[in-house]
Amino acid sequence: METYDVVIMGGAVMGSSTAYFLASNPDFNGAVLVIEKDPTYAQASTSLSAGGIRQQFSNTENILLSQFGAEFIKEINSYLQVDEDDPVNVDFMENGYLFLATEKGMPVLLQNHKTQTAAGAKVQILDQGQLREKFGWLNVDDIVAGSFNFQNSGWFDPHCLTMAFKNKARSLNVTYINDEVVGMERTGEKVTTVKLRSGKMVSGGIFINATGARAASVAEMAGIDDLPVHSRKRFVFLFKCNTPLPDCPLVVDPSGAYFRPEGHNFICGKSPDKDNDPDCEDFYMDYSVFEEELWPILAERVPAFDAIKRISSWAGHYAYNVMDQNAIIGPHPTVSNFIFANGFSGHGLQQSPGVGRGICELVTYGQYRTLDLSCFAFDRFAGNRLYKELNIV
Repeated sequence: METYDVVIMGGAVMGSSTAYFLASNPDFNGAVLVIEKDPTYAQASTSLSAGGIRQQFSNTENILLSQFGAEFIKEINSYLQVDEDDPVNVDFMENGYLFLATEKGMPVLLQNHKTQTAAGAKVQILDQGQLREKFGWLNVDDIVAGSFNFQNSGWFDPHCLTMAFKNKARSLNVTYINDEVVGMERTGEKVTTVKLRSGKMVSGGIFINATGARAASVAEMAGIDDLPVHSRKRFVFLFKCNTPLPDCPLVVDPSGAYFRPEGHNFICGKSPDKDNDPDCEDFYMDYSVFEEELWPILAERVPAFDAIKRISSWAGHYAYNVMDQNAIIGPHPTVSNFIFANGFSGHGLQQSPGVGRGICELVTYGQYRTLDLSCFAFDRFAGNRLYKELNIV
């Protein structure tokens, strides 16, 4: 039986970020294993996301995590380049994020703006006239103001970031295996061994759950049956518009619908209503969502979108924390060597550098050193200390 100091279950962006930060930390001297069932990441939440990064959150820690994410991406080659002749490129488009608000949404928009600017985020409140002047293609007749995150905000290629983390981690002697955890063994309050689908058994000192939408089922293998992370399906639609929209950011409509440029085309999506958002693991597409729900919203908000053509679409899954839509990070209060990196509810990709760094600090030093993430601890649920994130897209 092979033994590792740290066993990371899940090798997409969160698992690979954690592996990289551990392997690159000179104070950590252990052996790291990453177990990933699909090395192509074809159906991973990471690869199927919209790739956004912003600082327009309602909680300071989320803002700071995404700020570090932007800094990391901008300086990515100083972290993740392996071959000096082959620089890493994740195609970061720093076009910004724009949240639009009607009169009803203004109190939350303004309160969040105070939190964001206090944390150093470059966010402006643009009134209706300023929106018209800056984004002339936008219909703002019903809009009072917009929150525009103009720096360290936009979108990038999720798959490229994942592979850059993985390639760098492997160059630092992290072991990756193509397999899947199907069971665990515990001795007292510690996990000792994981059983893999191949039949192989692996023992370890610390076990990190970075399995995305499957996080709850993996936690159950360790005897933890109350991880509130559910798999929720989200559709992304790619469409063509022949009319250019100069300086178009990622725009979030008051309805919750969003759109952004994707090359010469656009992508869009919208989280379903709460009463129509069941747990699921399939990738079945409901094209009526675009035709009957999204398109009318898009055409009302951007007149040029009245004449568009859907080109492609895909479904992915949020690892959705049904309690407060925030991450669950850190050790279980009783299963002390089982660490969570779960429940990011759609903003995990942009926060993966900061979360990987934080978990590395927990493993290496027993505490957070750069950014205190204790507000995301698992025991907040038992203590009724929910930490609600309001800006979920």
